[in-house]
Amino acid sequence: MPDAPGPTSPPAPPGGADAAEAALQRREERRRTAWRWLAILVVHVGLVLAWQFGVRASGLPAVVLPAPTDIIVTLAKQNYAWADNTWVTAAEIVGGYLLAVVGGVVLALLFSWSRLLTVAVFPVLVTLNMVPKVALGPLVITWFSYGLRTNMLITFSLCVFPILLTTLRGLREVEPDLLDLVRSLRGSRWAVFRTIQLPGSLPFILSGMKVGAVLAVAGAVVGEFIASDRGLAYLMIQVQSSLDTPAMFMAVLLLTLLGMALYLAVLLLELALVPRDARR
Repeated sequence: MPDAPGPTSPPAPPGGADAAEAALQRREERRRTAWRWLAILVVHVGLVLAWQFGVRASGLPAVVLPAPTDIIVTLAKQNYAWADNTWVTAAEIVGGYLLAVVGGVVLALLFSWSRLLTVAVFPVLVTLNMVPKVALGPLVITWFSYGLRTNMLITFSLCVFPILLTTLRGLREVEPDLLDLVRSLRGSRWAVFRTIQLPGSLPFILSGMKVGAVLAVAGAVVGEFIASDRGLAYLMIQVQSSLDTPAMFMAVLLLTLLGMALYLAVLLLELALVPRDARR
């Protein structure tokens, strides 16, 4: 007499193994990311501590190399107007950067639509980009006076070209078959851009935006160095005459933090808009 069949385990749900493996990979990636950020934090804290104790042990005067604590103390001094100067520089950086993003993407879109425009205008833009922006600064100030808007224009001039180049490359590397499909359905140029070109070129656009984020701080500093009455770089020039090295270091630190904040914002935008495989 044959044995009665024993109880059988329920079949695994379809795709269950794949889902478990994907969840495991996500946990592993989060763990690696956490360790990477922890390592970055430890390295930076270690450098600051080495700086602090190294200066104190060597007895270097603050005018040569101030300790981090000497730099932080300057924040409590009202005569530097840190909040106002930081706001002015931040407005110049963000305003010029956003203008560069919009201008770079729009110009790249126009160049991708018109070969005649590319042949006629693009070489001129390349030539203008070769001109040192420090040399253009006095001319821009002569034409537009000095102030917030002028420094935004200088920031724009530094940031727009890398965004334009990377965006144009991304628009040209979209699959031709997808473009032909949308055009065969009588899709407009705007529909082609919105549904095909923009999603496909996002990794390139964001790469250019990262480069632009680095250059944006330099643009604001150049403008304030040439002619300005407010801002962190302007403050650096003012305190340089009195050899106030801690205040100069604090201005550099705040400029660095502004640049890091802008770059981090672009990274978060990339995480939100670009799939993981495309980022890699």
